[in-house]
Amino acid sequence: MSEPERALIINADELGYDPAVTRGILRAMHEGIVSSATLMVNTPYSEAAAHEARGLPIGLHFNLARGFPVWAAFPGELLQGGLLSEPLAPHLTPDVVEAEALAQLERLDVLLGQPATHVDVHEHLHQYPGVFAGLVRAARVLRLPVRSTSPPMRHALRAHGVRTNDHFLGEAGAEAYWTLERLERHLATLPGEGVTELMCHPGYKPEAVRSRYARQREVELATFLHPRAHMALTRLGVRPTDFRVLTRPGLAPSPSPDSPR
Repeated sequence: MSEPERALIINADELGYDPAVTRGILRAMHEGIVSSATLMVNTPYSEAAAHEARGLPIGLHFNLARGFPVWAAFPGELLQGGLLSEPLAPHLTPDVVEAEALAQLERLDVLLGQPATHVDVHEHLHQYPGVFAGLVRAARVLRLPVRSTSPPMRHALRAHGVRTNDHFLGEAGAEAYWTLERLERHLATLPGEGVTELMCHPGYKPEAVRSRYARQREVELATFLHPRAHMALTRLGVRPTDFRVLTRPGLAPSPSPDSPR
């Protein structure tokens, strides 16, 4: 069986980042068109977020940029004051990343009472070779899809036998990325085949955590709740799904390094 002709995953990052962000993401999933989310498991708000998200399609938002590590043996010299640090991410070894990824995935299982649908990475830190290699190992152990953000990353994941999306849309900068107009424009030109992930950051303005992406989240939340967003999907005849579309029984596996080309 081949991959679906066309599938769209609308994934909200950073569930558990902040209570207000969590409330917004869950509203976008229950009332809007967001169809998937990823949970941060090492914040003070992770447990409450997981409790509210039980039963929903949730992956791991693998976090190596902030907070305490989950793996008890995480090397202290690779931490900043005992905390994970984004500037230190390029120096992480594959062994350390694999162990931390497996620990975070195990914690997600415990918090949610269900396994992760997939993995993506906070701040896209799997652009660094050591992080990428360690994450690939963990993903292969648990047979989980991993988000790819570019064609070279997509090719590299598939070369290691890891399933991933075919196309990727989304960004988070100084301005709110997903305005209603931009969403309608991208949906109207959605690729005709393959699995497209649309990454988004809806939510209410963080109330407990300082974030560069604050009021922008409320713009995105309004976008994904808007009746026009629902209508755009109806016109396309597309119903958003989640990363389990890549792991359904009978789905052809991604090519492995030893597969004939």
